[in-house]
Amino acid sequence: MPKNNENARCNYSPSNPSILHSLLLLLPLAIPTQSFTLGRSIPPHSCLKMSNADTKQNLPTLPLPPPILSLTEGTWAYDTMSRRVNKDILQRTLDENPEFLTPPFQTALESYQALRDELTAAATTPLRHLLPTSYTVGDEGDWHNLLAPHVSSQSTWLSTPWLIAEFYLYRRLLEALGYFDPSSPGYNYDPFLNQKRSGLHASPPAAEGVLEKVDQIMTKYSLESLGIMTSIALWGNQMDLSIWPTGMNDKEENVLLQNVLQTNHENLLWDDTLKLKEYCDGILNKGTNVDIIVDNAGLELVTDLILADYLIQSGLTKQVTFRLKSHPTFVSDAMEKDLRETAEFYAQQEGFCGFAGKRWVKYLENNKWVCKEDNFWVQPFAMWDMPQALRSDMSKSDLAIVKGDANYRRLLGDLEWDLVDASFQNVVGDYFPCPVLALRTLKAELGCGMVKEKVEWAKGRDDNWMVNGKYGVVHLGIPRDN
Repeated sequence: MPKNNENARCNYSPSNPSILHSLLLLLPLAIPTQSFTLGRSIPPHSCLKMSNADTKQNLPTLPLPPPILSLTEGTWAYDTMSRRVNKDILQRTLDENPEFLTPPFQTALESYQALRDELTAAATTPLRHLLPTSYTVGDEGDWHNLLAPHVSSQSTWLSTPWLIAEFYLYRRLLEALGYFDPSSPGYNYDPFLNQKRSGLHASPPAAEGVLEKVDQIMTKYSLESLGIMTSIALWGNQMDLSIWPTGMNDKEENVLLQNVLQTNHENLLWDDTLKLKEYCDGILNKGTNVDIIVDNAGLELVTDLILADYLIQSGLTKQVTFRLKSHPTFVSDAMEKDLRETAEFYAQQEGFCGFAGKRWVKYLENNKWVCKEDNFWVQPFAMWDMPQALRSDMSKSDLAIVKGDANYRRLLGDLEWDLVDASFQNVVGDYFPCPVLALRTLKAELGCGMVKEKVEWAKGRDDNWMVNGKYGVVHLGIPRDN
């Protein structure tokens, strides 16, 4: 069984001093994009269909493999659904919200405990539909369609595709709390707010060092600065900036940046940084919008804002659109309120954090930064099942930057792609509505388009290489009709 990894995806640990000391893993490599064709088509066990009648199907250009389930002991999926979400995540959420134990929350607590009882018997408890309500949430039809085949076949928490079961867990949690019920004490109550704020309030010391280092290259578009900024967004405070002294001239700075990228490149299993630079050359001073599909709040969100700041200042785009969650999910995932709180909190800090925060607030005020929430980002649909209205909106962007492991899983439909032979271009790039850059540290047992030798190297040195966040990919895909 994989070692416990509670902080790997959901819970940033501000006490870990090394999270800024190995990040710039982005040595630009001229790795050609390869196309592969699988020998036969394996029908997927569960097709994820949108309920929207106007959805236009856009699929990977490879046959779809089966979805990942949570039935196999020793896998990260099994450990997550049979143990971790209940004993770690839900227990910690209860511990951090003492309000749940007060009389107004009695009904919510009973529903919360009923959910935990289901998870205690995850292998034998079948899923059910969301309960009918007297109010409208707006996602009822999608969830009914998602769950219908699994409810009718009495699929359990473990035999239902992992992606569906895990997203469903968080939707059920909000149902138990009465999050959408205007008459409930849990109405619009974010059960993860304490964890998100803890990460935010602990982040300035780490962010100050990063912001001080990158201040001198924010307006300088180059292969090195682009690599540094995407590395920061990828690795957060795992990036090693210790070899980056200040007070250099431009020539010394350029050599130093190359050395930083070289030092931090080792754990990338695929690197499209050079390909990204070639694409960005074409939109420099012409780009109108870049999307960032956001993952976690806390320091990770701060690094996303640093990247968005660079995109504006370097001339790569005139506007950044943040695609955000419409309700709390996956513990630390960011909503619009979290992003705005982060910018305002940093504007109140001293030093480089304060300078950056004040810029960020102005970007939000003058619409250089735009926040858009959507239910699609809190549902387990594969991204090729994106509703047509959202797809049309994103098709206008020059680039979409996809952050985090859960978003990456959705890019791949959470299917069992070949780690090496299934290229990112064929799996994702061919169907996505605009050019797409995926920045992912591995925290789930799936992937595609990795370098074979790198995969074997990672396997040989680390049994938990696919789930502990120490290895990453930088993938760029371009739509077929772009």
